[in-house]
Amino acid sequence: MLPFVLRFPWVGIILFTWISLMNPHRMAYGFSLRFPFAMIVALTTLVALLFSKEIKKIIWTRETVTLLLFVIWMCITTAFAMYPDYAVVQLDKVLKIQLMIFVALILMRSFDRIEALVCMCAASIGFYGLKGGIFTISKGGVHRVQGPPGTFIEGNNELGLAMAMTVPLLFFVRSRVANPTLKLLMTTWTVLTAFAAIGTQSRGALLGMSAMALFVWINSRRKLMSGIIVVVTGACIAALMPEAWYERMGTIKTHDEDASARGRVNAWWTSFNMAKDRLMGGGFECWQSPTFALYAPDPDNVRDVHSVTFEVLGEHGFIGLALFLTLGLMTWFSAGWAARQARKMPDIHWVADMMRMVQVSLIAYAVAGQFLGMAYYDYYYMLVVAVIATSWLIRKRLAGMSDEEWARTKPAGLLENGRLVIPWLKKKRPAGAMPHG
Repeated sequence: MLPFVLRFPWVGIILFTWISLMNPHRMAYGFSLRFPFAMIVALTTLVALLFSKEIKKIIWTRETVTLLLFVIWMCITTAFAMYPDYAVVQLDKVLKIQLMIFVALILMRSFDRIEALVCMCAASIGFYGLKGGIFTISKGGVHRVQGPPGTFIEGNNELGLAMAMTVPLLFFVRSRVANPTLKLLMTTWTVLTAFAAIGTQSRGALLGMSAMALFVWINSRRKLMSGIIVVVTGACIAALMPEAWYERMGTIKTHDEDASARGRVNAWWTSFNMAKDRLMGGGFECWQSPTFALYAPDPDNVRDVHSVTFEVLGEHGFIGLALFLTLGLMTWFSAGWAARQARKMPDIHWVADMMRMVQVSLIAYAVAGQFLGMAYYDYYYMLVVAVIATSWLIRKRLAGMSDEEWARTKPAGLLENGRLVIPWLKKKRPAGAMPHG
């Protein structure tokens, strides 16, 4: 695939997304288990971009500025971290992710490319949804679904969040498929991923899925039909899951009696107290025993913070949290705005569906993320890129961009009208013709 990246740098972003989200090498053996595939793809993409004819400008929007400020603030808080040795290691990981996020903001300059990015996100995590759904059904939901070791999604809770985010994206991919057989297969894939998310036995994933279902129902034009689908799906899942699953999910209501939940609340108070005491928070990886001794209501109950909100609050203070939440809210509203505008444009009508499903995915992240320390998860930031690039393209079009200028924002893509297109084999359009999709 690297020759493709050298010819088309944007393919490097798609390939990097696949490796960073799916982590296929973590399911292998021998040297490939720790081989730096993502780094090689990233370096190849940067070299290809440097020597390509691509426009080398970042798409600047209010979200981009907020994200940049958040990254700068994380660097500042690292300089004043409570545990600098740990903080520098984590900052290095975060900056590598953010570097490729900003490269993506240079290269995602067409709807086709954005669609390819969203589809790759869906397929990468959907792989685990497919096999996890089959596993959950075949085992009667007795065993938890786990992710590949040594990754963001190794734990059942983290994987549950990722798969909950993926369900709406798979539904979007299904809407782009015209063949009835493929559409049926995509429906099956989507349902299996939903089963897999529940099969992780993650309470956060359950709440995220519930929030998504509620949002879809509220915004549905056919509330009766969508309500029936939600109820039937929920009933099928409920009939499959074992008693142990019900006992674990029941602790959502009785969190005071659950040791895990009490530990999280203790860590959340630690985060809040630390942010009040330190303007810049404790820095990355500040969740150590001495920190709890200083700030925790129960100093002996040392646990990870398990919440994107309190993770950012504790590590980067109230300023960092404000930037993080502002980015999320801006992205949410921009996705809604882009969906409304795209709905008015017949040739990119499908973009509205994509943005709505990204919105649903963001709901899963926002809700399930309150119970997981996934504030720096690259999946979320790739969706932020998709929203930024889409809203930017639509604003350009509303500003009166000519057909020729519009065509220049539409370089060769992977998917057009639900069909796979090999970029260098595409037939050239007549001069001045408006491209589709």
